[in-house]
Amino acid sequence: MELWVAVQAIILGVVEGITEFLPISSTGHQIIVADLLDFTGQRAMAFNIIIQLGAILAVVWEYRRTIATVVVGLPNRAPAQRFTANLLVAFFPAVILGLAFADDIHKYLFNPITVATALVIGGVIMLWAEKRQHSITAPSVDDMTWQQALKVGCAQCLALIPGTSRSGSTIIGGLLFGLSRTAATEFSFFLAIPTMLGAAVYSGYKYRHLFQMSDIPVFALGLLFSFIFAMVAVKALLKFVASHSYSVFAWYRIGFGLLILLTWQFHWIDWSSAKP
Repeated sequence: MELWVAVQAIILGVVEGITEFLPISSTGHQIIVADLLDFTGQRAMAFNIIIQLGAILAVVWEYRRTIATVVVGLPNRAPAQRFTANLLVAFFPAVILGLAFADDIHKYLFNPITVATALVIGGVIMLWAEKRQHSITAPSVDDMTWQQALKVGCAQCLALIPGTSRSGSTIIGGLLFGLSRTAATEFSFFLAIPTMLGAAVYSGYKYRHLFQMSDIPVFALGLLFSFIFAMVAVKALLKFVASHSYSVFAWYRIGFGLLILLTWQFHWIDWSSAKP
């Protein structure tokens, strides 16, 4: 493995791990950082599929006891059945739209300028959502109704636009639809498991011809760092939301997005994938 390739894998794994569960768009950051590192093309596409698995494994490990309790209780416990039903209800809207429009979205919207624009717009919406008076009807994920789950699932569909953020869409959607900050954050984590796993399996099968045995060390390195930093991010976010709002992430999105747009407008950086 070449040293520079290893450095690229580590950097992108760290970026994926940190950003996947924060409401700042992991896909958007991956597109921008990969463009800066000149890590693009078919190999990069396959690499992104793998490092997302690292982030998924981090959430599965963090919530392994809860997941085990739900699985064991599925046959005869109503709370476990309701929780599973809510996940499925929230999961399917993105599946339907993703299967219908994923190729077109990837073809036309996966570029740094779309990402930057979505970051700014999403940040403004996040600030607006945080300033609204919150009416909490579901203090925990166990208190959610299927209607709330469906609304959160519809909000997740916005994340098909790169730069919007899957976690940002579901968390802010949860706040707007009556979930507490902790419930919205935890449900976003749980919903990430079937959503990201489904996307990874679908993409992995569709682009299976891109995977080469020689890339295993690079992919393994990226997956490892993605897992480690996703674990850190999940734990840190849960502690943060206990006593803070999401406004800091909104301002970060706005600032970062505007920075990208400025570098593009004044030609300070050649965003190669932004070209038609």
